[in-house]
Order: sequence, then C-alpha cells, then structure tokens
Amino acid sequence: MEIFGALLVSTLAGLSTVGGGLIVLFRVKEEKINKFITASLAFSLAIMIGISITDLIPESSYNLLVSYGIGRGVVVALGAFLSGVVLTKYLHKLINKQEVKGDLYKLGILNLIALVCHNFPEGIATFMSSYKDINLGIKLAIAIALHNIPEGISIAVPIYYATNSRKEAIFKTFLSGIAEPIGAIIAYIFLSKYITDRIISLILLLVGGIMICLAIEIIYPKALSYKENSWLKIGLGLGVLLIVINALVF
Repeated sequence: MEIFGALLVSTLAGLSTVGGGLIVLFRVKEEKINKFITASLAFSLAIMIGISITDLIPESSYNLLVSYGIGRGVVVALGAFLSGVVLTKYLHKLINKQEVKGDLYKLGILNLIALVCHNFPEGIATFMSSYKDINLGIKLAIAIALHNIPEGISIAVPIYYATNSRKEAIFKTFLSGIAEPIGAIIAYIFLSKYITDRIISLILLLVGGIMICLAIEIIYPKALSYKENSWLKIGLGLGVLLIVINALVF
C-alpha cells in the first residue's frame, strides 16, 4: 500500500504537466496569437530560471558541498551545471540540422527534452519521499505540480502554433509528465539501493544548466522576436510571481 501511494503521488505530480498543455484547447483570436505566444514563452522562461536558482541549484550545491567538502564540491557542482549548458548547446545545434517544422517546433522539442530530464529525477525524489513519509511526499508533489503546469505550457504552446495540432501538443506534454512516474518505477525496481542525494544533486544541477541556458539563449530571443514587449513583461511578471508564491508556501 505504501508503494502504491508513493507511485500515485508521483504520477499525479508528473501528469500535472498535461494540465498546462490543455491551454491549447482554448481558442486565441488570430490578431492576439503573437501576444499569447510571447506571454507564454516569457512565463515559461521565468519559471525555468526561477526553479533553477531558487530550488535546484542551491539545494543540490549544498548537498555536494557537504558530501565532497567546499573545494571539491564547488568544482563538481560547477562541472555538473556547465555540462547542462554544453548539452543544451549541442542539442540545439543537432535539432537545427533536422528538417522539422520551424523554430517554434524546435523550441518545443528542446523544452520537452529539458523537462523530461528534469521530471525523471523529480519522480525518483517524489517517490522516495512519499515512500518514507506520505505527508512529505504530498507536500513535495504539490510544489512540483505548481511548476509542472507552466512547464506544460512551455512545451505545448510552441508545438501547437508550429503544427496546428492540439493532439500533438498535448501528447508531447504527456511524454514529459510521464517521465516522473517512470522515474519512480525505476527507483523502486532497480535503483532504490543505489540512489543517493549525491547522484540526484548531480542530475538536478545538470538540469539547472539545461534550463537556464535554454531560457536565456533560446526562449528569450524567440519571445523578443514577436516585438510584443508589454506582453513579454506580463509573462515574466506572472512567472516571477508564481515562483515567489511557490518559495513562500513550500
């Protein structure tokens, strides 16, 4: 029963990503599409940067400093973070070489890759926390769900406006979200004896590097390209507000 409860909590947290993807079911007037895309991209980049600098990087760096000591811990943490930056640049270059459906679609796929990497260790963390203490697991799952919803938006919006397919946009958010319970299942079957705070911290720092690089170098320039500065500010402001609320409450 404890295992089932932990898996259920992790699954619900992960699939909240689909909740964000459902935004594409709402019709946006043609003259407002650029405003909507700009605000959505700005919102998602604020979430990505905010989660990284308020959650992933500080906690993971602290764990590594405790584990390795200050000198070696800084080097290991920085190495993991920069590996994420390098990986993002490589993936961006690789995707740019493919014959796909335009810049928005490429952006959606990059977001998907980044968030699958993010959700997988989150699934492990949620499952392990819930297995040890269901109340702690539920609290963690709620915090994860709050930022998974806008992450779903960051995947679905560019893919939908590149393909005009709601099914594809929502399915891609499902792929991202399902990484969380898959991480949980793998943790239970194969890795429960081997997963340590050190390993999870390394993965999450790598993800932090991916998300910050993705937000600054790819999403932000794309949002600027629509020349809707007022909506850019609105999206950034809403993203920052959600991050502050998440930090204060959880």
